[in-house]
Amino acid sequence: MQQLFSLANKVIIITGATGVLGEAFVKAVAEMGGKVVLIGRNEEVGNMRTSLLHQDGKEAIFIKADVLSKDDLIRSKEIILQTWGRIDGLVNAAGGNVPEGVIMPGEEIFDINMDGMRKAFELNLFGSIMPVSVFGKALQQSGNASIVNISSMAAQTTLTRILGYSMAKSAIDNYTRWMSVETANRYGDSIRVNAIAPGFFITNQNRALLTNADGSYTERGQNVIRNTPFKRFGEPEELCGALIWLLSDASKFVTGEVICIDGGFHINSGV
Repeated sequence: MQQLFSLANKVIIITGATGVLGEAFVKAVAEMGGKVVLIGRNEEVGNMRTSLLHQDGKEAIFIKADVLSKDDLIRSKEIILQTWGRIDGLVNAAGGNVPEGVIMPGEEIFDINMDGMRKAFELNLFGSIMPVSVFGKALQQSGNASIVNISSMAAQTTLTRILGYSMAKSAIDNYTRWMSVETANRYGDSIRVNAIAPGFFITNQNRALLTNADGSYTERGQNVIRNTPFKRFGEPEELCGALIWLLSDASKFVTGEVICIDGGFHINSGV
């Protein structure tokens, strides 16, 4: 059974690897024996995290790249294939809320910032589609590959204010299911496509929305806790069990799924 969940000798790319959730993903994949490719824009953080993995005897490389730059991603693919000769997994963890795509209380809902909406879609949707497009063929050629997209509670139920992010993450769910069917029809079971939908975790993007400077909860943060049956925010490491399952052979017959990891938030009516 342990072998089923092993990532030994698998080359796993993690975009957004310099973020809060990305850090947990990187550590988990490395602990399960994977060869980790950290992709992100923060070179200092990326190099630091890679160095720590090396000190722990793990195999990892950091590549500074923007997920919206096809040239960056093509260069990344060449480096990865030169280093390890294969790509077995892709975790599309780059993304986040975009302030320009937020509609605050009191603002006119018919006067939407269209540029903000486009920016939210660029980062959260096309920032996942682009890596799949560039790395996809190499993934398929591995013969047993897994793509894991990152969805959101904003795609499972209605969350106020964050219109651009919500629509983009809903599109991620649709893309995940669509791509899972298309890849299966064309390539059989050589590549699987699934998604994880995290509940509420404190990240750099949402910290100011959910917590005050003194660490107490904002009104929005209190509402989240009230509507989460577990009555707490999640810890990044609590996403990693599902991530490892989806990347490993333990999920070889699973594709097109969106796994909610949210302490029960999305199924709670509040009654």
